[in-house]
Amino acid sequence: MKKKQKKFRCRECGAESGKWAGQCQACGEWNCLDEVSPEEAGRAGFAGIRSELTILSQVKSDAAGRTKSGFAELDRVLGGGIVPGSVILVGGDPGVGKSTLLLQVSCRLAEKHKTIYISGEESPQQISQRAIRLGLGRDRLLLQAETSTEAIIATAEANAPAFLIIDSIQTLQCGDIGSAPGSVSQVREAAARLTAFAKQNNVTVFLIGHVTKSGDLAGPRVLEHIIDVVCYIEGASDNRFRMVRAVKNRYGAVNELGVFAMTDQGMREIKNPSAIFLTGQGDPMPGSSVMAVWEGSRPLLVEIQALTDESYGEHPRRVSLGLDANRLAMLLAVLHRHGSISTWNRDVFLNVVGGVRITETAADLPLLLAVASSMKNRPLPQRMVSFGEIGLAGEVRPVPNGVARLQEAAKHGIALAVVPWQNRPPKPVKGLEVKGVKTLREALGATLPA
Repeated sequence: MKKKQKKFRCRECGAESGKWAGQCQACGEWNCLDEVSPEEAGRAGFAGIRSELTILSQVKSDAAGRTKSGFAELDRVLGGGIVPGSVILVGGDPGVGKSTLLLQVSCRLAEKHKTIYISGEESPQQISQRAIRLGLGRDRLLLQAETSTEAIIATAEANAPAFLIIDSIQTLQCGDIGSAPGSVSQVREAAARLTAFAKQNNVTVFLIGHVTKSGDLAGPRVLEHIIDVVCYIEGASDNRFRMVRAVKNRYGAVNELGVFAMTDQGMREIKNPSAIFLTGQGDPMPGSSVMAVWEGSRPLLVEIQALTDESYGEHPRRVSLGLDANRLAMLLAVLHRHGSISTWNRDVFLNVVGGVRITETAADLPLLLAVASSMKNRPLPQRMVSFGEIGLAGEVRPVPNGVARLQEAAKHGIALAVVPWQNRPPKPVKGLEVKGVKTLREALGATLPA
């Protein structure tokens, strides 16, 4: 009897190999080759789609064909609404609110469109109990507990829904694949078949996905390439606020942010996110600074807190929550060299209030102002905001969308803004004094004079 030849496929790029190796020769990733059956290795995930040629000028582009989800914050993340025929993957830590949010969205969509909710993790009774607890309408939503990919597609074809919600992609199983549900082969094949079904029938599919310990979506990296939109729900279990962030979007801007609050009635969208990220305390405190950051297509006012304390260890600690720790170390060196404030013998702790994760360089200036305020044990001026990138030579560099940041600050009662010289507004902003600075030393002199 002829022995079946083994095949191995890279979970990152999808390249196939006749033997196992520690490193994929195509993409260079390590420990990413998984064994697949010869039948699966030769099967294309989109074999059912007809290949037809179309002249680009004859393709109709209907930008207004989006459907509202019922949550303005979620529509913002999706680029203005739900695009028909798109596949949207929602990931997040266990208990962060993925199923709760999509159940609320499903019930609202079902009021006007045929919607099917497929659960592979909970029974219909459990879902019904949650809907009652959240006060959701249950008269129109179609529900099914199923884990077979073939059965789900057959049900969807028979009922022709406009929206199909799958909770979760890790529980689905394709009958012709021998591996267990949740494996790389199962997740990839199930996602490919559901995507092919969505494109052929113009059905919008929502997929809930689990994340690994490192915070990445569980399953092969190629899964994210198949999906149209990838969203993460961020938020700690001890914090009631949740941030929905788009990390991939074929129909809108990436890194768009939607803010929600987890309540007894489910997810509630926050109309004014800047207000919740500011403590609103009356008296200014040392080590506290307000920064204007840009998230997606809008500015946000966020408070950053710094604490410096005498270090009793051989190596001072650098703890940063919500900001890049490596950039913190670099900025502290700039503060020493060009601001004459040394932290070599002190522990430095940073925290962004509200659990927000800041990635843009506009946080450099408010970060160092907060550290300097804590070092000198003196508060920054009351009702002050700042933003700006700090260079290694101590210069304060401009950042995009400066005027919009200043307008957002003025709307929330900010009276003073310390910004890069090039970000000074061409016209005065009502109720806001703007100080343009060129160097870090100049910014320290304007906020913490000797």
